[in-house]
Amino acid sequence: MKIRKWLLPLALVCCCLGGRAAALSLIPLPASVQSGEGSFRFAGKVKVYADAYPGDSIRMVLQRFTAEFTASTGVKFRTAKAGAAQMTLRLNTALAPEAYDLRVTSQKIEIEAARPAGFFYALQTLKQLLPHRAVMAGTKGPQDVAWCVPAVTVKDHPRFAWRGFMLDEGRHFYGKEEIKKILDVMAAYKLNRFHWHLTEDQGWRLEIKKYPRLTEVGAWRNSKVLGWGDVKPDGQRYGGFYTQEDAREIVRYARERFIEIVPEVDIPGHSQAAVAAYPEFLSCDPQVPHEVWLWQGVSTDVINVADPRAVQFAKDVIDELTDVFPFGYIHLGGDECPTAKWEANEACRAQLAAIGSERYRDLQINFYRQLQEHIAQQPAERRRQLIFWNEVLHGNTAPLGTDITIMAWVGADGAARDAASRGMRTILSPQIPYYINRRQSNLPTEPMSQGSGTETVEAVYNYVPMNGIDEALQSKYMGVQANFWTEWVEDAATVQYLMLPRLAAVAEAGWTPQALRRYPDFVERLQAEADYYRLRGVNYGKHVFTQP
Repeated sequence: MKIRKWLLPLALVCCCLGGRAAALSLIPLPASVQSGEGSFRFAGKVKVYADAYPGDSIRMVLQRFTAEFTASTGVKFRTAKAGAAQMTLRLNTALAPEAYDLRVTSQKIEIEAARPAGFFYALQTLKQLLPHRAVMAGTKGPQDVAWCVPAVTVKDHPRFAWRGFMLDEGRHFYGKEEIKKILDVMAAYKLNRFHWHLTEDQGWRLEIKKYPRLTEVGAWRNSKVLGWGDVKPDGQRYGGFYTQEDAREIVRYARERFIEIVPEVDIPGHSQAAVAAYPEFLSCDPQVPHEVWLWQGVSTDVINVADPRAVQFAKDVIDELTDVFPFGYIHLGGDECPTAKWEANEACRAQLAAIGSERYRDLQINFYRQLQEHIAQQPAERRRQLIFWNEVLHGNTAPLGTDITIMAWVGADGAARDAASRGMRTILSPQIPYYINRRQSNLPTEPMSQGSGTETVEAVYNYVPMNGIDEALQSKYMGVQANFWTEWVEDAATVQYLMLPRLAAVAEAGWTPQALRRYPDFVERLQAEADYYRLRGVNYGKHVFTQP
């Protein structure tokens, strides 16, 4: 097995001598790959050309690529006319928005796409074809490598439009630089949605200027560890939050990598940190003490949806999210929202009667309806589509219409089918096996986390999205997403260890046609990623690597 590790780099280096590349370690696997004879070598000053595009964004994609390439390899580039260029990026409006065609010969590299994203993804593939992962990782490469790529023709497009990863920072906080590392890895695997879970019972992580106590009070708690069973809160002052300028910096970083950020403010449940900050109008029982929660699990301290001030609070938060995150979606949570506080609250009981229902879950839907109406009244550029966890399906969703998206996690396949049958869009994020915070093996060396170790790389890879779904419903399936919850995970290195390489497996499910997916082949291609992770400076699970 040690020999195999060196076969691919050797084959790629030797391709500069004119041989055919025997193997291509591409993740996610493209829709179509055909190997040719020979290779293209980056030498001297490589002449490049890119078609014009609004905002000059195709040329900007090329400029970022060439700057990274030069920093890693020393190879220089210069702009040339189309006919004289060795590397050309040409528009082809017949292709789908994220699709690309890549053709490498011994003389030139030709890329066609319809949008800047397609060119970006083609260049990610080109980086993976290089004989060393330095350019891909953004590090200085070795001097004795011949920087060449094998002759190949790739015609590629994603299976799903939504290819996501969610990180929970409500429970533990990691900071800007760690988020950027995650975005870099996501971009390498052509993932395009970062779902940022910013609020929880245990912490509120984003500055909201109209409500400063959300971060003055709600971002801090009196324990780093979260209590569970025999594990007790430790009394340590712990917390942190992102200013709006921090968040805008991360938005800019993500946009350069063609990643949209989906902020989540989980309301009205999972909201004890917010309630602790403003109990006078968010709490169902403001006369009792409230604090940011120190425990795992589900708090019963939910927002008082019958108080008009609480509804206005939610509208104001949405308005500020819209200011900071210029993308199409906002996630409002909706999962695991106990109704006991509402049942004991006179105003909530009166509101339930006023809407003509006996089901307290319908108070939650009524709350969302008011927020939906607020969004609908905004100018077109400020309107956002709402996403909810699939528990929302348990209420009477009729007032919300079908213009919402359901993220299916618990009983995911059935919940997604239910949502699609009702005319709603849906995203598959099955708790088993796409919750990649869960332990990925049963070895005693695994870090503390949830699960028993059955969510292995193989189990994650072998999940089949949209399996057996009628063709009439398939258009409602937007894609797939891996989720990472952080009850037990206090540091970024452990996030990375549990996230990788399982995130690569989810990325391939989102991009690669199902008919081409084979786990043994994926593991073979995955072996080159260990070098990428090390060069990128991220931790990773070693279980499936022959040379950890």
